[in-house]
Amino acid sequence: MQRIMIVSDSHRRHGNLAEAIYNEQPFDLLIHLGDIEGEEDIIQELAGGETIMVPGNNDFFSPLPREREIELAGKKVLLTHGHYYYVSLDLQTLREECIARGIDIVMFGHTHRPLIQIEDELTFINPGSISYPRQADKRCTYIMLEIDDNGEMTFNLKYV
Repeated sequence: MQRIMIVSDSHRRHGNLAEAIYNEQPFDLLIHLGDIEGEEDIIQELAGGETIMVPGNNDFFSPLPREREIELAGKKVLLTHGHYYYVSLDLQTLREECIARGIDIVMFGHTHRPLIQIEDELTFINPGSISYPRQADKRCTYIMLEIDDNGEMTFNLKYV
């Protein structure tokens, strides 16, 4: 079994991130979907292992690649903050881009609202914000992805 922690929008507030990491260890990979605000080294140290990060709209001078494509359990996964695809309005631009590129799963942040939306062609994953939630219950969130030995994926929304 592989366990992956997915977070976004920490905005230089690491208390909840540290707590979530402590509660979920051990895990195999931390994915951070942006608004890191220059604290890549701190996040890497907190994770204590493999970390993949992409910059957000508040990461003005980040040296990180704008987005990343990775493979998980044979699925093509796009990691992006989402602001280039207008995710605060709707998911249509992001959906069209992912379908054109043959993406199976897209992970994004920016809205500060969690989402696990599984469609026929595409799965949308947004862990919400680990620091500044905007959904009705105002609870800080992240997602744990578990991949079993058969490659089956389970996305679990978690609260800090």
